[in-house]
Amino acid sequence: MRADAPVDAVTAAVYQIPTDAPEADGTISWTSTTMIVVRAHADGRIGTGWTYGAAAAGSLINDKLAAIVTGRDAMDVMGSYDAMSRAARNLGRLGIAACAISAVDVALWDLKARLLDLRLARLLGQVRDGVPIYGSGGFTSYDDAQLEDQFARWVHEQGIPRVKMKIAESWGRREDRDLARIARARKIIGPGPELYVDANGGYTRKQAVRVAEAAAACDVRWFEEPVSSDDLPGLHEVRAHVTADVAAGEYGYDLPYFARMVQAGAVDCLQADLSRCGGITEWQRVAAVAAANNLQLSGHCAPYLHLDAAAATPNLRHLEWFHDHVRIESMLFDGITPPAPGGILPVPGDRPGHGLAFRDDAASPYRIG
Repeated sequence: MRADAPVDAVTAAVYQIPTDAPEADGTISWTSTTMIVVRAHADGRIGTGWTYGAAAAGSLINDKLAAIVTGRDAMDVMGSYDAMSRAARNLGRLGIAACAISAVDVALWDLKARLLDLRLARLLGQVRDGVPIYGSGGFTSYDDAQLEDQFARWVHEQGIPRVKMKIAESWGRREDRDLARIARARKIIGPGPELYVDANGGYTRKQAVRVAEAAAACDVRWFEEPVSSDDLPGLHEVRAHVTADVAAGEYGYDLPYFARMVQAGAVDCLQADLSRCGGITEWQRVAAVAAANNLQLSGHCAPYLHLDAAAATPNLRHLEWFHDHVRIESMLFDGITPPAPGGILPVPGDRPGHGLAFRDDAASPYRIG
């Protein structure tokens, strides 16, 4: 155990992994996912972080952020975070730069925990041994058989008691199919599990309310981004007229974004994605903003990236078990622990850091940068 090591090097590599089937939500479609993996080195230990986004984030890390962090005290993760944020001012702090900073920040936290020979969750202040998850997929590109296979596997085979599907197909122009798919999903999972829907901002305000009313018999508990997350008055309006909890926040790249969303009364549950919002450092601040306003926080996608930070968040509601990222993280990392019955992702205590080791052999066919 060593607590005075400087960061020796920071490197990033970019991978593009095809999906196992075409995927789409209400507003976009995709057939591959780009992953940027960061490694931070100090005293013979390696910390690993990652983000999902544009390949340009990898170039930004290698060309700019690595030099800022290298040589700094590996224990001073927050100091490194602040240094990266200041350096990104003229590059455009939000978007690609925020994703790059997030990946480096996670790598530095993982490195610090490994240098201290601690599980990352313990270093962050662990409050739970496992994190509740919800199955997330149900893409608009799926046919009935694909939807049934996915939801039945999660609920009836793996015991996950909550699932989410995509709606607002074609920017809300297929309400008939949206409602039919919601009804089918409820039939597949049965009356007990929670059913969530995600419109990805594809509806107008009153349209979202109408869809919620039409689907009332299906007992939808979570309505994610019924309108654009940039439309805070619209989220507030929809929230006032539907019984499902309204959620948003996955596109937050800095703390003021989340503060504005909370101050507008726009959500019942705040979402954040630590691969975008500023890594673990900013995730903890977002959690504090939510807690100060009596709100819970839900982790967006990348379940194994979030696991330790989520386990150290007292006001956590749950973590998204997103189909595409679960598949990628299971393919490319050793140390993956599957969910336990009841939809709980356990936090193993026998390995330092986040406990995962990136598999270069498995990832090399997908490397693009």
